[in-house]
Amino acid sequence: MVQLYNLHPFGSQQVVPCKQEPERFCGGGRDALFVAAGCKVEAFAVVGQELCQPRCAFSTPGRVLRLAYSEAGDYLVAIEEKNKATFLRAYVNWRSKRTEDSRMCIRMVGHHREAPFSETFRDQMSIIEMPLSEAPLCVSCCPVSGDLLVGCTDKLVLFCLTYRPVNEDFSILDFERSLIIHIGNITPLEISFCVGYVAVMSDLEVLVLKLESDPQNGGSINHRPPRTSGSPRKRAEEASSSDPSQIESDDFVMCQKPTELLGDKSRQSGLCVTLESTGLADAKTKYFHVQHLLYRRFTPDISSYVSPDDIKLHSLQLLPVYQAGTSAGAAGREVTRQTPRGSGFGPCTESPFGHWTGSLTSNGRNPAEATGLLSLFCFFSLPHMGYLYMVVRSVELLSVYQYPEKSQQAVLTPQFLHVITSNNLQCFTVRCSAAAAREDDPYMDTTLKACPPVSLDVCALRIQLFIGLKALCHFDNHVVLLTKADPAAIPEQRQSPRRLLSRKDNSVKPKAAPVAEAGWNLYIVNTVSPVQLYREMVDYSNPYKTVKTQSCIHLLSEAHLLVRAALMAEHQLEPGERAELLEAFRESAGHLGDCYSRLDTQQAHLALPYYKMSGLSMAEVLTRADCTGEDGVQKYERGLIFYMNHALYEDLDEELSEELAAKVIQMFHATEPKQLPHILCSPSMKKANPQTALSYLRKLDASGFSSVLVTLAKAAVALTLGDLDTHRQEMESHSEMKLVCGFILEPRLLIRQRKGQTFPTELATHLKETRPGLIVASILGLQKNNKIGMEEADSFFKALCGKDADTVPQLLVDFWEAQLVACLPDVVLRELVFKLTSHYIWRLSQRQPPDSTPLRTSEELINACGHYGLIYPWVNVLISYDSSADKNYTEDLSKLQSLICGPSFDIASLVPFLELLPEDTAAGLSVHVLCHTRLREHEQCLDVLLERCPQAVIPYANSELKEENRTLWWKKLLPELCQRIKRGGEKYQLYVSTLKETLSVVAVELELRDFLSVLPEDGTAAFFLPYLLYCCRKKSLT
Repeated sequence: MVQLYNLHPFGSQQVVPCKQEPERFCGGGRDALFVAAGCKVEAFAVVGQELCQPRCAFSTPGRVLRLAYSEAGDYLVAIEEKNKATFLRAYVNWRSKRTEDSRMCIRMVGHHREAPFSETFRDQMSIIEMPLSEAPLCVSCCPVSGDLLVGCTDKLVLFCLTYRPVNEDFSILDFERSLIIHIGNITPLEISFCVGYVAVMSDLEVLVLKLESDPQNGGSINHRPPRTSGSPRKRAEEASSSDPSQIESDDFVMCQKPTELLGDKSRQSGLCVTLESTGLADAKTKYFHVQHLLYRRFTPDISSYVSPDDIKLHSLQLLPVYQAGTSAGAAGREVTRQTPRGSGFGPCTESPFGHWTGSLTSNGRNPAEATGLLSLFCFFSLPHMGYLYMVVRSVELLSVYQYPEKSQQAVLTPQFLHVITSNNLQCFTVRCSAAAAREDDPYMDTTLKACPPVSLDVCALRIQLFIGLKALCHFDNHVVLLTKADPAAIPEQRQSPRRLLSRKDNSVKPKAAPVAEAGWNLYIVNTVSPVQLYREMVDYSNPYKTVKTQSCIHLLSEAHLLVRAALMAEHQLEPGERAELLEAFRESAGHLGDCYSRLDTQQAHLALPYYKMSGLSMAEVLTRADCTGEDGVQKYERGLIFYMNHALYEDLDEELSEELAAKVIQMFHATEPKQLPHILCSPSMKKANPQTALSYLRKLDASGFSSVLVTLAKAAVALTLGDLDTHRQEMESHSEMKLVCGFILEPRLLIRQRKGQTFPTELATHLKETRPGLIVASILGLQKNNKIGMEEADSFFKALCGKDADTVPQLLVDFWEAQLVACLPDVVLRELVFKLTSHYIWRLSQRQPPDSTPLRTSEELINACGHYGLIYPWVNVLISYDSSADKNYTEDLSKLQSLICGPSFDIASLVPFLELLPEDTAAGLSVHVLCHTRLREHEQCLDVLLERCPQAVIPYANSELKEENRTLWWKKLLPELCQRIKRGGEKYQLYVSTLKETLSVVAVELELRDFLSVLPEDGTAAFFLPYLLYCCRKKSLT
C-alpha cells in the first residue's frame, strides 16, 4: 500500500512555444529541450525559471521516430523514417545552427575528411549517417562516455564516440562501430546503456547485462560476422518456430510462468547472448565477455480480454549514482570544456572501445577515475506496477510501486519517480540515495552514521491533475509534459491476447504519422528546490509529533533521503546551495534523532547516530527532549537513554550545567539505576551537585543495587564534598582486590581523557597520598584488561605526580616493577627491563634519591618475581669494602644488580649506559664487573678486582671460575698474584692471603707434576712446600 501525502514537489510551469504538435521530445543537457514534429526539430533554451525561448531549428532528412541526446559529446541522435525505410543519424554541432536555412554537412560514420579543414566547417552543423544492416528500433546514449547503443530485431550495435584529428589544434567528433551483441529470441522495444551495463526490454521481458574486458576470454569473441543464410526476419522466424514455448494454435495458448533470476542465475533465462567484435584488431582491441545480472519475465492476465497496452512493459531506464564530486554531467563537461560547445571537435584522442575497456576518455583521464560510479539502478514498469532494482555489486529488488491507475510512462531521477496516467502526474519517492549511501560509506548503519532503510515503504508525494497526458521526459530540474485533448471515443476492435504472448514480435513497424489535432500543449513543469520541499515535509510532519506514531518517522525519513540525494549531485550545486543543503541535512538528522528518542520502537538505538550526524550537543538534545507523558509523569524512552548512555561514555569536552546534570541523574535513576555510577564518572557531569549525586547513590544501596562500584562512586563524591570520614569508611568497606575490580569496571574513577591526553581524577590524587599501592594495582589491572596502554599509563603517573614528560617519578617506577612481577609478554618485558635498568643507572649516576618511598624492596622483588635474580655473593663483598657508600641508593643498586643477575636481562642493551656510571665507586664497579662477567670476560674482571678490591677476588673466582673457566685459577690468577707480590705495595698482604687461597684450590685441582709447572721458579720453597706436600698426600690417598 503506497501512502499518499499532499505535498508540492512541482512549482511553476510554462508552455513551450512549439509551432507544430510534438511527436518526440527530449532534454538537451541542463539548458535545452528538443522537440521533433515530422521532419523538423526545434531546440529551446531552458535556463532556470526563465521563460522557454526558441534557440534554433533544423530539418531532418526523414520523419523522427525516436530522439535521444548525449551530454558527453553534446550530440543529438534520431531514428528517422523516409520512404518506408528507417535510418540512424547523429546531429553534432547543433548549437552553431543560427537559422533554419543555415548550411549543414552530411557525412558517413567513420568517413575521413580529405578536404582541407576550414574555420567555416568548424562552425557548421554536421549530420553523421550510421548505416545498419537491419532497421533500428531504439537507441540509448551512455551518459558518461557518449557511446551509442542501437537496438535492432535480434541484436544490439555499439558505436563508440571518438575524436578524429583534423589538424594539430582540432579533432572532429565521430563514431566507430565496435561491437555487436547478438541476443536471440527477444526483440528490443526499449534499451538503456550506461558505463558498460546494458538493459534490454521487450513486451514482457527485461534482461540486464554487463560488458566486461578480459583478455583470457578473448577467444570466445567473433571478429567476423557469423555465417548465416537468409534475412534477419527469416532467421527470427526459424528461431521462433524451433522454440517449443512459442508453439501456438487456434485452440489454446502456451504461457511461460513469471520468472525472476538474479545474478549468475539469470544465465538460465534461455536467452543466448554472443558478442561480435567489429573494431580494428590492433593493440588497443579489448576482448569482451558478458556477465548476466538480471532477467525478469512477466505473464499477462488472460482471464479477461485486455488491450495490448495493458500488458506491455514500458519506461526502461538505467540510473547511475556517482561518488561525491563526480558525475556523468561532470564527465561530460570535461569533454565539452576542451571542445567548442556544439562544434563536434575535441582533443586528438581516440577511444575506440568506450570507457569500460580501460582506455582514456577525450580529456585524457581514466574514465573509472573520472566517473566514480557508485551504484546503478534499473527501473521498468508495467501499466499498474513499477519495479526498481540495484544492479551494481549486488543485484536486488529495492522497491515495487503500485499505481492507483494505469500508467503510460515513467521516468526515474535520484530523488523521485515521476509517472503519468491519462490525467495525472504522480510523484513517488525512491530509495536510490539510501542504497548508494550504504555502498559509499563503510560507517553507515553503525553508532556513527545512519540512513533510512532501503526497505522503507515508498510514498506518493503528489498527484497533480493534468488533462490528456501523453508523454513525459525529465532533465535537470524540469519535467516536460505533452498533453492532448482526446477526440470522441472511437470504437476499436479488441484483439485476442494470444497475439501478445509471442516472445518475438516480428510485426514491429513504425506507425503512421498521426493526424494533427487541436488541443495539445507542451509544458515545462519546474520542480521546487530540495530545501523548499524538505521544509514543507518537516512542517507536514509536525502534527504527528504529539501523536507519537510511525508516520512522523516515515515522512522525516523521506525528507532526509531527499536532502541526501541532492547532496550526492554535488556537480549541480552552487556553494551557497550546498551550504543550505548541509544545514538541512544536519537539521533532518536532528529531527530523526528526536523521533527515535521519543518513540518506543525497535529502532530506538538509531537516535544515537542521527544525533551525531546532526552535530547537536548533549545540552541541546536534552533541551529538545520532551519527556512528559500523557499523564504528566516524566517518561524517558529507550532512544534517549541509549543516546545519553553512549554520549556520556565518550570523552567530550562538553560540560552539562548543574540543572541538566540533575536531569540526567534523575533520568538514569528512573530507567537504568545500575548505570548511575558510570554516568557520574563522565567528564560531562563535572558540574553535577555532589549532594544530589550522593543521595541518589544511597538510594541505590536501599534498593539493593549496592556493589563495589557504587561504593567507589560514593567515596569519590564524598571526597568532592570534603567528607573524609565518609570517604574513608567507604574505602575500608571492601578489600583492596575488590576495589581494584571496581576500578577496572569504571576506569574513569581514576583517569580522565581530554583532547587525547590523560589526567588523574581527584580520587586518584587523594589515593596517591593515602594508598599508593592501590593506585599501582588498579592501573596494572586496567592494563591487563586492555583498558589503558603502556604510554597512557606512563603519562597518567607523570601527571599524577606532577612531573614533566622527561621526569620519572618513583610511583611510575613502582608501576614498572609491578608489571614485571605480573609476568607480561616478552615484547613488553624487554622494554620494561630496559626502562628500569636505564632509570636505576641514571639515578645512581646523578645520586638522585627517589621522590617517594618505594613500594617494594629488592628482597621482595627477588622473592616475588623471577626476572629479579639472586645477587652473586661476591657482589656483597665488593660493596662492603666501600664504607662511604650512601645508604639512599642501596635499594636502586640492589635492584639493578638483581636485574643484571636475572635471566631476562639483555647485557648488550646496557653497555651504552655504563659510561654514565663511573668505576670509581663501589656501586659503579660492581655494575661494570657484573656486566663483564655476564659477557664472559672473566680475565678482565680478575684484573679489575685485583687492582680495586683484592678481597673480592677469591669469592669471585669461587663463583665464576668453574667448569670450562676453571683453568683461569692457575693460568691467569696464580701468575698475576705472583707478579703483584713481587712488586710489593700497600696491598701486599692482601695479595699474599689471596695467593694462599688460590694455591689451596690449585693443589686440589692439579697433579703434582702440573702443580710444579705452574709454580714460579724464583719462589721461596718454604712458602710453597705445604701445598706441595698436600698435593703429594692427595695422590697417595687416591
